[in-house]
Amino acid sequence: MISNQQSLRNIAIVAHVDHGKTTLVDALLNQSGIFRDNEFVPTCVMDSNDLERERGITILSKNTAITYNETRINIVDTPGHADFGGEVERVLGMVDGCLLIVDANEGPMPQTRFVLKKALEQGLRPIVFVNKIDRARVDPEEAVDKVLDLFLELGADDDQCDFPYLFGSGLGGFAKPDMATDSENMKPLFDSIIRHVPPPIGDQNKPLQLQITSLDYSDFLGRIIIGRVHNGVIKSGQRASLIKEDGKVKQGRISKLMGFEGLQRIDINEAYAGNIVAVSGFDDVNIGETIACPDEPKALPLIKVDEPTLQMTFVVNDSPFAGKEGKFVTSRQLRERLFKELLTNVALRVEETDSPDRFAVCGRGELHLGILIETMRREGYEFQVSQPQVIFRTIDEQLCEPLETLVLDVPEESVGTCIEKLGTRKSEMQNMLNTNDGRTQLEFLIPSRGLIGFRGEFIRATRGEGIMSHSFFEYRPKLGEFEARRNGVLISFEEGVSTFYSLKNAEDRGQFFISPGTKVYKGMIIGEHNRPQDLEINICKTKQLTNMRSAGAEELDTLQSPIEITLERALEYIGPGEMLEVTPESIRLRKLKDKKKVKR
Repeated sequence: MISNQQSLRNIAIVAHVDHGKTTLVDALLNQSGIFRDNEFVPTCVMDSNDLERERGITILSKNTAITYNETRINIVDTPGHADFGGEVERVLGMVDGCLLIVDANEGPMPQTRFVLKKALEQGLRPIVFVNKIDRARVDPEEAVDKVLDLFLELGADDDQCDFPYLFGSGLGGFAKPDMATDSENMKPLFDSIIRHVPPPIGDQNKPLQLQITSLDYSDFLGRIIIGRVHNGVIKSGQRASLIKEDGKVKQGRISKLMGFEGLQRIDINEAYAGNIVAVSGFDDVNIGETIACPDEPKALPLIKVDEPTLQMTFVVNDSPFAGKEGKFVTSRQLRERLFKELLTNVALRVEETDSPDRFAVCGRGELHLGILIETMRREGYEFQVSQPQVIFRTIDEQLCEPLETLVLDVPEESVGTCIEKLGTRKSEMQNMLNTNDGRTQLEFLIPSRGLIGFRGEFIRATRGEGIMSHSFFEYRPKLGEFEARRNGVLISFEEGVSTFYSLKNAEDRGQFFISPGTKVYKGMIIGEHNRPQDLEINICKTKQLTNMRSAGAEELDTLQSPIEITLERALEYIGPGEMLEVTPESIRLRKLKDKKKVKR
């Protein structure tokens, strides 16, 4: 491992979602020469998680390392979605610089503000990379001006405002210092990283201090700790102390020490201050704790992340179909899994309630909690969740709620509809910008509770052509109540199997979520009613057979296609007094028994 700190650079890649972080890392890896000529390398190679590949987003921050001109560059790829901001916050203390990527067309977006604010708070001087300049109708120079405005707005000092910037394309694999220069590779970006990112600060002669910023698990090694050596030298097999959050010190031994090389972890014997390493040998560890010298244990400051803004209740499944599809169904198993998630998910909070079967889980947003739910159901867990609720706080003896910055990119014909829908949700317009391609960018401040269930309405209002992004802004006094406009629901009257005959007869009552042949139970939500009140219907009734031939017997009847209920749509749709039943095989909505219904 490199002992000369002048030959070492630690940098994080940060940006808004879909601005090209992971694609840019692909280009840096490919041009660094770490892959063999005949080696197969998939796109978005850092997105190794199944959910990341399916959704096309980065969920977990990941480490890689490359060597350029005898300088080792440790790169941390971070998520771009606001709900995973905790991943960004915890790794910024591990690096000495950051590469802020901005889309040449969109410019700074809500998450750009968030990650830049955190970087400036850490005292980092970002390098700005204007990405996707090879696309049509872009204005890279204007994007740089917007980034400078954002720096000034966030209170950056003179040195930070004098930031270096480059133009290029991660997909095209090139970077250049200005628009007039031609380039075919990433060499200008490599040179800029070495020139502008300072070498790590740390004293190899001081006692060992390593801060835990990420956790992993191996069936062979157990818990794996990932972090940066702030001071001293760490060696494989040496004794070490783990300083817990509460100040307690536990003794242990470094059983295995690993460094990063491309996409691989390689065994090393020792690492010096400034290096990022992976360590095994300690099991009961949490993010932010310190591994230190056993003779002089000194803790580093704990990592602080912003508090969650959204809460859901996780409940043991008690529906009539409980236990039929899941592998882990008990409250003990649910509790163990939720508290295990706390070890790696720093932005999550789990609290026990008065009931042993219910747990209050707090996160950054619907996507943050939705990813946890999807991960658990794939692991074989079966449970129920309640409607998401925002977390209110009392500040200066006044009840306050979280506000978010919301940016919409919509076709011009959808602007009026979007403004009208957001007006009923207590939003406040901040900016409106018309672009040359017939689209309009709208910026709002909106209460977090106003965003619950809005995405579905937005997609329908823009016919799927709108782009929506948001991030936490601040807490403000509660803005008053508003009604979420949603029709009543259609509820199954009895347990059985839905039939084509019953669904066809009830088709005029609303839209269904199920198709013929679906197993249903009493109280299960099977569709959306055309009217505001709920309605119970029997969809298991079969057609009575007779020996008379119907005049229309040869006619072919068809049903309207049911609304596909995905996990994200269900979390947005669910209302008060309703629960979402999640199993490895099914997603079902159900009504709680104490709600009044209209019977047919």
